[in-house]
Amino acid sequence: MLIPLLQASPWALFIGRFHPVLVHLPIGFLLIAALIEIGRRTGKISVSESTVVFVLFWSAVSATFACIAGYLLSLGGGYDEDLLGAHMWKGIGVAVFAWVAWLVKSDRLAGKISFGKVVYLPAFAVSVLLTMTAGHDGGSLTHGGGYLTQYTPEPFRSLAGMDPIEEKAKEIKPITDVQQAVVYKDIVQPILEARCTQCHNASKKKGDLRMDELALLMKGGENGPALVAGKGAESDMIKRCLLDESDDNHMPPKGKPQLSTEQIALLSWWIDQGAPADKKVSELAVTDRVKPALASLGGGSATGGSGGAKQKESAIATLKVSPAKESDIQALRKAGLIVNTLSQDQNLLEVSAVNAPQFGDKDIALLLPVAEQVTWLKLGGTQITDGGLKEIAKLKNLTKLHLEHSGVTDQGIAQIKSLPHLEYLNVIDTKMGDAGLKNIASMKGLRSIYVWQSGVTDSAVAQAAKQSPGLQIVNGFSEAEVAQFLKAGDSTATKPVAASKK
Repeated sequence: MLIPLLQASPWALFIGRFHPVLVHLPIGFLLIAALIEIGRRTGKISVSESTVVFVLFWSAVSATFACIAGYLLSLGGGYDEDLLGAHMWKGIGVAVFAWVAWLVKSDRLAGKISFGKVVYLPAFAVSVLLTMTAGHDGGSLTHGGGYLTQYTPEPFRSLAGMDPIEEKAKEIKPITDVQQAVVYKDIVQPILEARCTQCHNASKKKGDLRMDELALLMKGGENGPALVAGKGAESDMIKRCLLDESDDNHMPPKGKPQLSTEQIALLSWWIDQGAPADKKVSELAVTDRVKPALASLGGGSATGGSGGAKQKESAIATLKVSPAKESDIQALRKAGLIVNTLSQDQNLLEVSAVNAPQFGDKDIALLLPVAEQVTWLKLGGTQITDGGLKEIAKLKNLTKLHLEHSGVTDQGIAQIKSLPHLEYLNVIDTKMGDAGLKNIASMKGLRSIYVWQSGVTDSAVAQAAKQSPGLQIVNGFSEAEVAQFLKAGDSTATKPVAASKK
């Protein structure tokens, strides 16, 4: 067990975070020294002993600084104590034996200690060996137990007595029947495994919080409970997801894959429902706000009747734009918007106002500097009206647009008909009517539109279905149709899903 001699002050943690940088120096120096020694002793290279001594000296110095930084980093907590202890003592061993190898090899002691030559090679070898084992422990501390050996191939795996590889999907798999999905096991846990458990598991417990088991998630960490059953908005794990990505308390940390707005909505909904362990979707109250998120869990092709169709590739799948300016992104975040990068290669952005209900027409100007990069825009529940849609029409790479629970009408919808790549439109609980649906249904790239609780009538849905047979139109749910819609998900449909409004 480690006994902290210092407190985890900001200065200590600042210096400690240089440990991953410093730790590579002794690794490199020791391996270079080892290669030089092998080359010298096999007659492959001609290098003076002073060169070896010089490299060993800096091996010892850098190992010492790496140990200090590593200790300061450990003060932040959140690591498995046994594994951390083993890593620490092995790191200290690297530094100690590197100093011993340097001392007996250098002019200072080489001629004064008769057994120096006998000590040198064992000390050097132990230092190199400890470097490798300490590195293994470091990888396990950072990425979880067995990180370096997880994908050991055959036949080495069998020879070492290791279990067969269990492939763990990095991406969340589509759910065939969302209505029958167990909310925690099939929806919540996969989200946590994909985005959270890398830093909150048995080997690495950042903030003394584990999220790999429900009981431990409910227990919470050093800052108290991670969630408050029945109160998603008051739960720490939700509030941290909604913080500015540059905030030190934002989770997942900046640079890590972020949760999508749909994933945050699903987690918050699960907590609102009491964070049940074994309830199915069909057993919980499904709100209008979470229905699109549940629909997005469905995979494969959408089927509105018989048959099916392979999902078409997005029109911007291969589009690559220049990166948005950081100052423009910060301006959006200052206004309360969440900005996530959808693809590092393409530089496309998702902008969400889930945490900014006050966002209105006058704020749309903030989007124009990133008009080229924004492809998902979520303005549901905001103050946006027809006036703002005129500016939104300038976002030419927009593929997904959420306007649910807003003040848009047919007049505003006509403004966005010019968007060339729009595939998804959500106008739930708006004043858009039959004229708006007729106008928008003719858009070539539009795949799905959600119009329940709007001014759209059943007859207009039927007419639009004939006009655009490849368009999925969702106009409310009946008990018989809800499972089919959720199974269909947010993807291309061969036939429209038209249901009477409730």
